Amino acid sequence: MNKPRSFEKLWRKRFENFAEQAEDDAGIAGWSPTGLDARLRKFKEIWHSNSHFTNKKKWLDAGCGAGTYSRFIVQQGGEVVGLDYSLPSLQKARLKGESSIVWCVADINKIPLKPGYFDGAICFGVIQALNDSNHAVSSLSHAVKPGGYICIDALNSRCLPHIWEQISRRIQNKPMHLRYESVENLRHLMKKNSLVNVQLHWLPILPARWYRYQWIIETRVARWFFNYFPFLGQLLSHSFIISGQRQQDIHSA
Repeated sequence: MNKPRSFEKLWRKRFENFAEQAEDDAGIAGWSPTGLDARLRKFKEIWHSNSHFTNKKKWLDAGCGAGTYSRFIVQQGGEVVGLDYSLPSLQKARLKGESSIVWCVADINKIPLKPGYFDGAICFGVIQALNDSNHAVSSLSHAVKPGGYICIDALNSRCLPHIWEQISRRIQNKPMHLRYESVENLRHLMKKNSLVNVQLHWLPILPARWYRYQWIIETRVARWFFNYFPFLGQLLSHSFIISGQRQQDIHSA
């Protein structure tokens, strides 16, 4: 039995079930509403603080789910191709408006689009359902043109609750239901795929029952502590977002 392949097949079926059973963006994507809200706020913060993002017009939303991020980018004046391997998700996404978005059923590991076509690419809520990040980072890097940006989120493997869960499942001989990722590995893969100006954004997310206090860990003071004391971000952040720019060709720079 090929366990890695069965892991991805299991998640593909789960995403299809999420989309068939839910109508809201979070439910279709398999997130909690609070988790999706926190991620979207963080992405908007990154977007508005980076002129390189706002100047990019053609975007790929790989693993677009219900199209939450695709719609935001269109509202900012961008052109978007929303890609997802779950047809039910895309069918729900199409019903949510923004007719300018092009929807494409495809696997992020084999993006069936012209290499170097996009100015930017995002990939949220996908990495944890893949066997590894290698092919995804490579595919995204090839999808954008030199100078283009990619932005990926992942579940933080060094977060204290996630460390405990991983240890607990190993002790109980239970398979992992999600794949956690390390900042170091994603940084390595980005550099390996000719991505430079790599930037890390910690994404602490409180459990739903404590979400009323989420604003505290999103303040400038909290961000300052996470930036200047990275070990705090690493231990306390449920997720992280990492971005990078595809290196310019020497002859075209």
